[in-house]
Amino acid sequence: MLSLNRTVRNLSVGGVILAAALALSSCNEEKAETAPVIRPVKVVEIAKAAKTRTLEFSGSVKSRTEMNLGFRVAGKVTERLVDIGDRVKPGDVLSRIDPTDYRLAVASAEANLAAADKAVETAKLVNDRAKILYKKNAMPKAQVEQAQLSYDQAVSTRIAVASSLDQEKNQLSYAELKSDRNGIVTAIAADRGQVVSPGTPVLTVVADDEKEVQIAVPENDISEFKPGKAVKARFWSDDKLVLSGKVREVSGSADPQSRTFSVRVSLPDDPRVLLGMTATVEADAARDGGDITVPLSALAERDGSKIVWTVDRKEATVHSRAVQVSDFTGEGVDVTQGLKPGDLVVSAGTQFMTENLKVKLPDIIGQVTADLLK
Repeated sequence: MLSLNRTVRNLSVGGVILAAALALSSCNEEKAETAPVIRPVKVVEIAKAAKTRTLEFSGSVKSRTEMNLGFRVAGKVTERLVDIGDRVKPGDVLSRIDPTDYRLAVASAEANLAAADKAVETAKLVNDRAKILYKKNAMPKAQVEQAQLSYDQAVSTRIAVASSLDQEKNQLSYAELKSDRNGIVTAIAADRGQVVSPGTPVLTVVADDEKEVQIAVPENDISEFKPGKAVKARFWSDDKLVLSGKVREVSGSADPQSRTFSVRVSLPDDPRVLLGMTATVEADAARDGGDITVPLSALAERDGSKIVWTVDRKEATVHSRAVQVSDFTGEGVDVTQGLKPGDLVVSAGTQFMTENLKVKLPDIIGQVTADLLK
């Protein structure tokens, strides 16, 4: 009987403890349900709008002078003395054509010159004899004048024949294709056995003393590039290699296919810069209307309109604000309307934001805000 009473008493105490535990749990759940959600956020503070923006365009390093060399006379290519990648200097022979016909032409011109020399000597003897006979009244004046004319004609003929010989010698020298400046052979268009006409490109040589970057600029930015404008060139092969350059040339018309304008930027002489390297040209440009730039992650959309979430510093709550976007750049999104310097904008997690949501600002922002509100 005593054991039964003790058991009943233990059950009663257990029931009281269980009821108390359930009541406490219910209170905790009620408090959890009513406690506001405070979400930490990452924010950016809108600074004063920059007056300039940076334009970046990729291009390649080229030589300022690129020469497509060809023979000045026609003929069959008999020798090619250089290969692609060879460096050449002024006077180096690059290729030859068959000079047989030109040598024969020189020999013929030399024979004609020898005959003209004899004709001049003969005409001079006749003219001198005529002058002597005229002084002795043994020859009429008309014959003397005829002898003088014959001599003058022989001299003129000799001059013409000598000029023809010089031309034929030039033609013979043109059978050798020579370089007229320092450069690198980058292409070969004709090889041994090929018959070429005058001016047909045979080799391409680029000068390696003046390098520049060629870029393609769209029409909406071409007004920012004027000859003499200072720019910077960065190279993909070496992040530390940054050179100052100047715009040297701007194309007068757009490319019919790409609708872009060709711009050439001159570079200082640097042995680390090689022909064909990929480069990025950076140029400062005026910012239209002084747009404010925010990160792309800060931009959201609601009902077809672009919005950002701003933070009320005093209440630590977020509110949506409609903005007008002008352009997307490498730095972010340019906003023309809706924001002002000093605004705090949520830069990440915009999909979790709701109107009047309580948020927790980063420690640095919170301290600055507290100081401003004092």
